[in-house]
Parts: sequence; structure tokens; C-alpha cells
Amino acid sequence: MNLGESTLCFALTIAIIKFSHFLFRFIRSLKMSSSSSSASPTGDAVTLRRNRILSSKLYFDVPLSKVPLIYSSAYDISFLGIEKLHPFDSSKWGRVCRFLIVEGVLDKNGIVEPLEASKDDLLVVHSESYLSSLKSSPNVAMIIEVPPVALFPNCLVQQKVLFPFRKQVGGTILAAKLAKEQGWAINVGGGFHHCSSEKGGGFCAYADISLCIHYAFVRLNVSRVMIIDLDAHQGNGHEMDFSNDSMLWTFLMEGRVYILDMYNPGIYPFDYEARRYIDQKVEVVSGTTTNEYLRKLDEALELAGQKFDPELVVYNAGTDILDGDPLGRLKISPDGITARDEKVFMFARERNAPLVMLTSGPVIFLRIFKLVHQLQYSKVASAFTCAHLIPQPSGYTKTSARVIADSIVNLSKKCLIDFHRSR
Repeated sequence: MNLGESTLCFALTIAIIKFSHFLFRFIRSLKMSSSSSSASPTGDAVTLRRNRILSSKLYFDVPLSKVPLIYSSAYDISFLGIEKLHPFDSSKWGRVCRFLIVEGVLDKNGIVEPLEASKDDLLVVHSESYLSSLKSSPNVAMIIEVPPVALFPNCLVQQKVLFPFRKQVGGTILAAKLAKEQGWAINVGGGFHHCSSEKGGGFCAYADISLCIHYAFVRLNVSRVMIIDLDAHQGNGHEMDFSNDSMLWTFLMEGRVYILDMYNPGIYPFDYEARRYIDQKVEVVSGTTTNEYLRKLDEALELAGQKFDPELVVYNAGTDILDGDPLGRLKISPDGITARDEKVFMFARERNAPLVMLTSGPVIFLRIFKLVHQLQYSKVASAFTCAHLIPQPSGYTKTSARVIADSIVNLSKKCLIDFHRSR
């Protein structure tokens, strides 16, 4: 090849490279434009969402005789009596309240019962297509990860599975209002942190945390919300909802969300995309003990307080960090749970920030499915025997209700919450 041919070849190569760069930028701009136009809501959509929040009945005035602890017997899930065949406490939420009543901390007449979140309420975050997908029992079965649910008529699934979830969503949303009025509120339920606006999973069908925050922005004149998620599992649902490229983010003109998530990276959901949207990520590996956990929590709360000044704290207080829970795989003692909750409430108190506490959950149906599987394929084994063959995670069993109640009692003794003061 002579000099002229080499020069021509070089020039053509440069031209091809430049054209390739141009073509790449052009295609990328088209994609960004398309994404922007599809993701950016119209003014009508923004108005509709805001009107839905303003017209919702989930915020209501609570009588002076009530305390900001929210619970309904509808929270407690029963499924054709199957739950009675094994040691899992499918009425965990009710048991928490009964423990508190026995301890003399709570008057049963002082409990606040929430309303069920309606379709319009849910549409503040969820799309029509996602809510429609829940009319399919197989879809619900995938979300709660229990295959047999796919075989039940959807009307039964709605009544036995989704209605209790919607009641708990109503409780989470109402809790923000009560917290703003009284300084704190506990929804003895909720915390479905694996569900985002377009995708359910991990036994979470509705994004109650995202909904709670959107309602607070519009109805409570709140502009800065901190999520403190201390469930053993990563809260990938709310992380996706409040990511910078989420469609929901375009509606957050009113405020800012800061996420502190302390989780075991070696367990479900392994959502690496959602991890990019955590403002403060604290990873605690399997086998982490109480002292190490509390030390990391102290450091995390101190840093969070330096970085962000919340006007509302939403605290997802999962108990699956308890020692012996095969799902959480951590080794935190019941006293460690009590100390953890006290630290978070103190954090909010020191900053004069109202706090919403959610108990996080549930994984009930996975345990039921395992039991049904045992019963189906073992003709000679009794239900009692089968139930004891199933490994039970302490974070979601009878132990959990006692630990939650004991922690709430401690909060009352430390005057971080008050069940008796006159409003």
C-alpha cells in the first residue's frame, strides 16, 4: 500500500469513527427524548394525583380517647383454616396488641382502626395496569411467592389476602397524620418495602411506604422525609419509587426523601439496581451479632443526622434480624431489638421529627405453603408433626409478637411514646 492509499484509508477510518459517534449520539438522544416524553407526566396527571390525595378518606379526625397506635382485626390473615395447622402466628399483629393490653400499657378502646385503601387511593402511586394485574390469582401467587394461591378464585384471594394488605396500607398512610399531630404513631402492620409502583414481590402487594410519603407531602406540609429501613432485607420497593429516574420522582416537587437502609446483602432481594438509589447504605453480613449491629446503627444514625434534617421519619422496624431467623440470618437478641427501636425513636425525638413506626412483613404464606406441601405428600404424618418439620423464622413467629410488644413497652417506659397523655 503506497502513501496515498494509506492516507485515504486513514481518512476513511476517521470519517467512519466520527459518523459512528454521531449515529450513537443521535440514537441516544432519540431514546432519551422518548423516555422523557413517556416518563414526564402531563399537568392533568399531576392534578389528578393531587386531587386523589386531597379527596381521600384515609386521613380522618381521631377522637381524643384514642392513641396513635393503629390496628384492625382485618390485619390478621387466615386462609381457610390452614394457618391453624402449624406454629406460625398468622395473627401476629393482634397478638402484639393483646400483649400490650395485658401489660396495662394499652386500652383496647384506645386503638385506632384505619380504613381500607381504595383503588383511587392506591392509584396515587400504582398504575391501572398493575392494580388490574392483581385481579389474576396467578399474579398474586407470584407476588406472595405461594404457588397454590394461583388455584383459588380471585374473589377469595381478594378477601383473604389483598383486603388485609389494603387495610394495613390505610393504617400506614393514616399513621403519618397522627405522627404529625402527636409526635409519633405506630401501625401494627404495614412496611411492605419490597413493592414499588409497578412491581410487587417478596410478599408485598402494595407500596404503603411510598403512598404514606406522597400523602404526607400533599396533606401535611412536609417537605423532607427520612426512611429508616432496619428490616433484614433490602427495601428495594421504596428505593425504586424514589430513585432519580423513577416516574414517581417527577411528582416530588414538594419534597425530598432520604433513605437509610441497613440490610443483609447476602439474602433476598439482591436488587443491585435499587441499591444505587440508597442515600446511606449499611450492609450487615450474615452472622452479625447484637453489639456489632448496634454499633453500626449508632454510626449510621449519627451520619444520617449530619446529612439530612427530616421533618418526618418513616421507620420500618422488621424483626427478622432476630437470632435464629433463617431468612434474615443475623444474630440479634430480643434486647437488641428493644435497644434498636429506642435508638431510632431517640434519633427522631432529638430532631423534633414525627416518627411513623411500621412492623414490616409478612412472610406468612411461605410457611403455610411448606406445611401444605408436607401434608399433601405425607399420608401418615400428622399436621403437628409436619408443622414441626418446617423451619420457622423467629422474626415472623410467635416470638416476634412478644418482642415487638416488649419493645413498645420499653418505649413507653422511656417516655419516648405516651399512651396515656391527654390530647
